Amino acid sequence: METSKSFSESYKNAGVDIQAGYEAVRLMKKHVERTNRPGVLSGLGGFGGLFELDLAETPHPVLVSGTDGVGTKLRVAFLLDRHDTVGIDCVAMCVNDVVCSGARPLVFLDYIACGKNEPRKIAAIVEGVAEGCVQAGCVLSGGETAEMPGFYAGDEYDLAGFAVGVVDKAKIFDNAMIREGDAVIALPSSGLHSNGFSLVRRVFGLDDAASASKALGDYKSVLGKTLGEELLIPTRIYVKPLLALAEGVAVMGACHITGGGFYENIPRCLPDHLSIRIKKSAVRSPAIFGLLAERGGISERDMFNTFNMGVGMVVVVRNDDGARALSILKGHGVDAYAVGELVSGCGGVELA
Repeated sequence: METSKSFSESYKNAGVDIQAGYEAVRLMKKHVERTNRPGVLSGLGGFGGLFELDLAETPHPVLVSGTDGVGTKLRVAFLLDRHDTVGIDCVAMCVNDVVCSGARPLVFLDYIACGKNEPRKIAAIVEGVAEGCVQAGCVLSGGETAEMPGFYAGDEYDLAGFAVGVVDKAKIFDNAMIREGDAVIALPSSGLHSNGFSLVRRVFGLDDAASASKALGDYKSVLGKTLGEELLIPTRIYVKPLLALAEGVAVMGACHITGGGFYENIPRCLPDHLSIRIKKSAVRSPAIFGLLAERGGISERDMFNTFNMGVGMVVVVRNDDGARALSILKGHGVDAYAVGELVSGCGGVELA
């Protein structure tokens, strides 16, 4: 008599263990449940995550979506065999983009592709994803784990995510309202976040298996920790502080500083006729950035065009609102500070 339970010996012999997938789901379930919030209508196991929109305070809802991955920072996780923080990075890279429109993230989905489904490793990854969702106030409404033997090495995986948020049309941050003299507020990063790691790996020799383990385990007095610990610090999530700020002052623009650094990202929140003048002496850069520049012989221009330099996000508010903006952000655990101003220009960045 054939059992009705899903199992395929032939598929397992080809490298895909369905039972391991079920075990991973069992282990991750407790982490996913931490992200539940009002509106959730379904749990794990369906073909789609169901979420009911409450639009009582959103008469003209606009959906805002974002997708991203963790990038080659994952290589550090592989080398250290630590997988419970990169999920935070994955969520952060998506929700920090979504909130730049003024949107509140509602749902998040993850996608994990791996060479071999090791249930405890997959559950650790999802534990980080769930923690990121809790920090962002959104639900982990579903996801997918794809076992792909022969495509990824057995101990490797890739991780990507997708977020959807909602904002009332009248409350979308409108960069057309930005004017000369407006204040630029810096929201500090937790470190490198998850950008520029192809350069980081080259500078510290992390692609050489013989030297990578030693390099990551070296204690750096300037960092106060090992290099590996520093590199795996997860990306900071700015959703709750930024939404609180928008309740207290008018926010005209917000920019998530990711790959491409200041020069690529800041112009994305500017009108064409204005530039942002950043006061270099005001930028509070953690020690890892100086270590990278020195060890890699990287120019100042390239540092600001590759990394966040300690500024994970910038927001633009009226100059008269600057002090109140700093107070609100500090009240939500963000030691924000003034870093520049809007000047006449062509939608670019000036470092002064």
